[in-house]
Amino acid sequence: MRALRILLIIVVILGGLFVIADRVAVNFAEGEAADRLKTTENLSATPDVSIKGFPFLTQVVGGSLDDIEVGIKNYEAAAGNGAQKIRIDDLQADMQGVEFSGDYSSATATSATGTATIAYDELLKTAKSEPTQVAPGVTANVVGLSDGGNGKIKVTVEATVLGTKLPEPVSVLSSVTVIDGDTVRVKADGLPKFGGVEIAESRVRAITDFQQKIDGLPGGIQLDKVQAAPNGVEITVKGSNVRLAG
Repeated sequence: MRALRILLIIVVILGGLFVIADRVAVNFAEGEAADRLKTTENLSATPDVSIKGFPFLTQVVGGSLDDIEVGIKNYEAAAGNGAQKIRIDDLQADMQGVEFSGDYSSATATSATGTATIAYDELLKTAKSEPTQVAPGVTANVVGLSDGGNGKIKVTVEATVLGTKLPEPVSVLSSVTVIDGDTVRVKADGLPKFGGVEIAESRVRAITDFQQKIDGLPGGIQLDKVQAAPNGVEITVKGSNVRLAG
């Protein structure tokens, strides 16, 4: 009986030591992964990396991790024109089935899902913010984007008719969608009126409607869905065979 008690104590102690060793190892691995991801994606700050699942060490032996969560506060994505950048805020990605090479130089997730936000002032960079002629004697430009409720974007337009700026900007509710997995499209549900002047729909939409291409998200993930929200446009992202490193 005493021998059994001693054996149980030894098992508990060894189990505790294993848990400690496992947690030390996972904390070290999270730090290394964060540093490698920062370098791979050329990030200005170190991202948050959290390796889920227990025990970690047995996952390492198997060469695959069940679940890794990655958080990037500010990510500068290419805007599609090669020079301009667009800021993606609070990118949170959940990587599933992460397999890595024997020397840990590369890691690829079988699938990934996540969320992020594009602030309205960032999206406004793509809109026609400079006065543009839409009809003889009439110019217009977008001066603001905001939450229009029910998943719509409120596009505010300022217009000048025959040299006189209209006393109040006009606004229109617009739908926001994702096209081709890399582009946010804003399209007006209706058309605003500029001081009663009749203007061709195509000329009005040249002001109210616009697209923002977003290239080079981490690991090759793509845009999935998008919806207007109080602080900006909320997007969901997804991907397969997502490269984390290497």
